[in-house]
Amino acid sequence: MQTLDMATTELREVNSTLQSQKADTNQRVWEVINPKGSHAIACGLDGPIEVTVRGSTGYYCAGMNKEATVHIDGSAGPGVAENMMSGTVIIEGDASQYAGATGHGGLLVIKGNASSRCGISMKGIDIVVHGNIGHMSAFMAQSGNLVVLGDAGDALGDSCYEARFFVRGKVKSLGADCEEKEMRSEHIEILKDLLERAGADAKPEEFTRYGSARTLYNFNIDNAGAY
Repeated sequence: MQTLDMATTELREVNSTLQSQKADTNQRVWEVINPKGSHAIACGLDGPIEVTVRGSTGYYCAGMNKEATVHIDGSAGPGVAENMMSGTVIIEGDASQYAGATGHGGLLVIKGNASSRCGISMKGIDIVVHGNIGHMSAFMAQSGNLVVLGDAGDALGDSCYEARFFVRGKVKSLGADCEEKEMRSEHIEILKDLLERAGADAKPEEFTRYGSARTLYNFNIDNAGAY
């Protein structure tokens, strides 16, 4: 294991070192110690490496991730895994606002709670939250899956497109054009796989599926107040 100590190494050097590890690297396992809540740790990674951040992080940790596995041994500030393309990001604690925002792929696992706007404008990412999520989560979500083992706040899935939302607990309210959907066998299989990959102790049958009612796809004067 290679160690980068942020008590003595600048953030720019930490990220440059991690970003330089491509597919043919033989230095695949890294740890970052003494993060002290720094912003943008392990951003823009582009290779199949494993990075463990030993402590809580600030804004945009693991943003734009591609192929790498980033494990945060603590909580994460706003925008964790923002715009990630592939790979895996695991947070042992809680996540602040807009976790996984605009994510195109990969898996984000939050073992605590997520704040507001979790999965906003998600575009293919899979997000599994072991706890609760805040208001306006999955706003304008286009594709991908959001799995919540706890409860969801106000306006879940507001103005969503074809993303799927699976919630085991209560939903305070649904956003515009989001509705409860039938849980078919293919959804059970999708959810079972995500729960297993996220290490979540829950059964797919315990969840309710939500998604787009598809009334906002084309302008209709009767729905003008919802746009």
